[in-house]
Amino acid sequence: MDDWGKLLTRANAGDARAYEQFLRAIAPVLRGIVRSRGANLGEAGCEDVVQEILLAVHLKRHTWQQDAPVRPWLYAITRYKIADAFRARGQRVHLPLEDFVEDLPADAGPCPTEAADMARMIGMLDARAAEIVTMIGLKGASAAETGQALSMSEGAVRVALHRALKTLAILCERHVK
Repeated sequence: MDDWGKLLTRANAGDARAYEQFLRAIAPVLRGIVRSRGANLGEAGCEDVVQEILLAVHLKRHTWQQDAPVRPWLYAITRYKIADAFRARGQRVHLPLEDFVEDLPADAGPCPTEAADMARMIGMLDARAAEIVTMIGLKGASAAETGQALSMSEGAVRVALHRALKTLAILCERHVK
């Protein structure tokens, strides 16, 4: 766990000093992100967004899970608050994830939502397609092994896999918009 994670853990346990240190540590980073992403907001507008982020962190700090990295959680709040600020001013904003990677790098370790996201998307497929994607894509089975398990020819498995992946791409695209 990084320093921010340790401070937030202690803060959530009632340590006021740790909470103050946490806020002092994240505020300059947040301010830099907001200024770089929200240049059109002006100095006062940027500071308003930083304050909105800090307020959201205060109100939602209990939602952070101690076994998860702090930075992606904090990044999500920041991203939404910047977008909200542009929406409130009638401006459209596109904030790609890649823009924040260097400012708030994720802690080492697996993505805490990856497995749930994959399961949800695969669950949108029909049962046979979901089984094929799971066996080949997640469990590492070959097309021949999958075909044998599902009473399908190897060629039929490959065609079904191709169609399932194409369907997943369409579903992902719809959910990203």
